[in-house]
Amino acid sequence: MTGRPSRRQLFGYAGAAAAGAAVTGGAVALGKDSATAPDTALVAAQNISPYGDRQPAIATASPKHAELVAFTMLPTTDKAALGRLMRLWSNDITALAAGRPAPGDTAPELALPGVALTITVGFGPKVFGLPGLTGRKPHGFSEVPAMSLDRLQPGWTGGDLLILVGADDAVSVVHAVRRLVADAAPFAKPLWRQTGFWNSTGADGQPVTGRNLFNQVDGTGNPAPGTPEFDATVWNADGSTTLVVRRIRLNLDTWDELTRSEQERAVGRKLSNGAPLTSTAEHDELDLEARDADNRLVIAKNAHARLSHHSENDGRRIFRKGLNYVQDTGATRESGLIFLSYQADLVSQFLPLLTRLNAADALNEWTTTIGSATFAIPPGFHEASWLGEGLLS
Repeated sequence: MTGRPSRRQLFGYAGAAAAGAAVTGGAVALGKDSATAPDTALVAAQNISPYGDRQPAIATASPKHAELVAFTMLPTTDKAALGRLMRLWSNDITALAAGRPAPGDTAPELALPGVALTITVGFGPKVFGLPGLTGRKPHGFSEVPAMSLDRLQPGWTGGDLLILVGADDAVSVVHAVRRLVADAAPFAKPLWRQTGFWNSTGADGQPVTGRNLFNQVDGTGNPAPGTPEFDATVWNADGSTTLVVRRIRLNLDTWDELTRSEQERAVGRKLSNGAPLTSTAEHDELDLEARDADNRLVIAKNAHARLSHHSENDGRRIFRKGLNYVQDTGATRESGLIFLSYQADLVSQFLPLLTRLNAADALNEWTTTIGSATFAIPPGFHEASWLGEGLLS
């Protein structure tokens, strides 16, 4: 693609300027920016309560199977109608999370307990333009402008409402999505659907960070759920947050042409275990000043790990999660990553980081963002309430 750097430029001396480096905006491992413990919220063979001050799936491990559906609201959907939909969905979520059929379920046998089913709901920017909701847009919530090398496709971009359904069982995900889409029909129609998968469990049954299809250990630098750092990164005082969804196509063929050391240099981390090139263990801190025998920076100036590190971004952090995807069309296969970024303030946390990566990230040579959407994630709900009640009642 015109304007993209050559491999010689990318893997020359780290001190060379990265000007002209191409960008996807939303590079594959966005958010690997600190040495903290991995997400230890392993979810398997259990029911996850849908109740709480915050929507529960955000602080759990990425699900084994997931589907995201974005909706376009019908012209007749106003604030009151949206409130009716949220009541319906809250009832569905309560039943399905417990392994019970949703009200009116036409396939009740498919509602299974013990599959760690979670459902997250979000509101797109258009919701806050409805009469009665203008002026209620959360602080720091905005659409993400297209980056210079984004190749956004309408089929993966935007949306007024979002459901993100995850579980250990793929059939349970499909069934839950069908029920939620059916109940939404009088109010909204699907705009796009994305399905993905992730492995957050090691061979010993213990939680691991997980890998994307580039074979990178992806998400090492996340703040750990339950810590003050996580709370400050993700949650607003009312239990809400914001979500950015970026669909990133990976060019696996050209990535595979690189040597292993070239792949590691682009990231700044070892493929074997995700450790920084300057150390041995995954969660060791990056030494951004270390130089090799030729006086080159070990972690290159345009390495993803450097550019996304909180010390290079005025302390900004995000909580990133990923889902691998494959999209088959006949004999053709597209592979990529559904990148999910949670942060309390999208404008002040995510956008500056994205802009920095947009300017010079080495990984942009092999990635292209083809979809982008943003959603305000409302607080959770309790047994006597419903999702979005504080906004829509």
